[in-house]
Amino acid sequence: MNQRQRQYSIYSTFYVFVIIAVLGVANYLANKNNKTYDTTANKRYSLSDQTVKIVKGLKDDVNITYWDNSEGFGAARDILNQYTALSSKLKVEYADAVKKPALARAAGVTNFGTIVIESGKRREEAKGLTEEQITSALVRVLKGTDRTVCFAQGGGEKDLDKSTRDGFSAVKDLVEHDNYKIAKLNLLESSDIPAACTLVVIPGPRFDYPTASVDSLKKYVEGGGKALFMLDPPFNVEKLRVNENKALVDALASWGVTLNKDLVVDLSRVGQMMGGAVLAKDFDTHAVVSGMAGKPVVMSFPRSMEGKSTDKTTVEKLFSSMSSSFALTDLSKAELEPNPAKDKRGPFTMSVAGTYKTGQANKDGRFVVVGNSSFVDNGNVQLYGNSDLFLNMLAWLSADEDLISIRPKDPEDRRIQLEQGQMNTIIVVSQFVLPLIALGAAVYIWRKRR
Repeated sequence: MNQRQRQYSIYSTFYVFVIIAVLGVANYLANKNNKTYDTTANKRYSLSDQTVKIVKGLKDDVNITYWDNSEGFGAARDILNQYTALSSKLKVEYADAVKKPALARAAGVTNFGTIVIESGKRREEAKGLTEEQITSALVRVLKGTDRTVCFAQGGGEKDLDKSTRDGFSAVKDLVEHDNYKIAKLNLLESSDIPAACTLVVIPGPRFDYPTASVDSLKKYVEGGGKALFMLDPPFNVEKLRVNENKALVDALASWGVTLNKDLVVDLSRVGQMMGGAVLAKDFDTHAVVSGMAGKPVVMSFPRSMEGKSTDKTTVEKLFSSMSSSFALTDLSKAELEPNPAKDKRGPFTMSVAGTYKTGQANKDGRFVVVGNSSFVDNGNVQLYGNSDLFLNMLAWLSADEDLISIRPKDPEDRRIQLEQGQMNTIIVVSQFVLPLIALGAAVYIWRKRR
């Protein structure tokens, strides 16, 4: 009996050690291979495509130091551990500013929650503990040089300082958050594009550019410069007049981009819900839009265009309107009423991207043309994929293809847009039909029980 008890004790002890060993190995492997699964509809708690692309593509070592007291380390680990899981090139250190005040002062740390990112001799501080702020600081460290976006002025373009619905103040914030500097370029005052401009943006001019200004833009791109042209339809309505800007349109035509004198509208059910705006959700394969699947773009009153490569340029379509759209050719009427006899039906090309062959290695010019400028004004920039499209255009033009992707997003807007008829149906069903069904069922049961 005693021998049997000893055997059971040995077996039990052995099994306990085996279980402890298995749990230890499992815990070690889980710690080394941290995997989480995000089940939210828009992957709210996962790093964005942009961040994943940047971190996985690291070629040099990057060190992140998070300065706080020990109680604040938990929240930082939740997000920073996602970064370290992507690349062995990125290391994170958690430094207690309370226990190491001298080191904190030497590092220039004055506030708890400071995030310092270093690579080689370059150093940046993230403005906060969010993915957007951390990735932005990481990009600044990796790029090491300033990128300046010059917004043209002098022809009644969208105003960067205007905060009303039709202003561009939100674009200004958006561009600065994506690590670009902003400068204003008055095309009427100077015939040359400054060398400091990484790229030039033409944000919806309402007046004609002088020939000298157009020549300077043409010379700039053909010399290896980068430019984004956002040109609205030539409206001739009483309160909305936009000149044809023929010299600029002709310059684009010489590169293979033909801008049509029309207005693209969508009067389908989807279009009516957006006031006739055009929804684009079918994107081509160009780098600017290759990651836009599932992120439609809303264009309010765009024009159509055709793109064709020439002996000097390569032109590619970016996206088109839906087949339910029409191209109105009478731009003097305020009513959005297509004439089936003369107005063509979609889809229509609404944006193209092209390169200009300069003949010099790695110095081709780049240009993007969009038949609309209001898709990123203050009233529209946050709709669907509009801001991503705009920033992708800037990234491609500035030769930062590694930054082209969908950026960190706010929680998904899952509101349902209903037409008036649908609202009336819901009201009738919820307030009358369902209560009557419940009342009828109660009467039926009462009669049966009698």
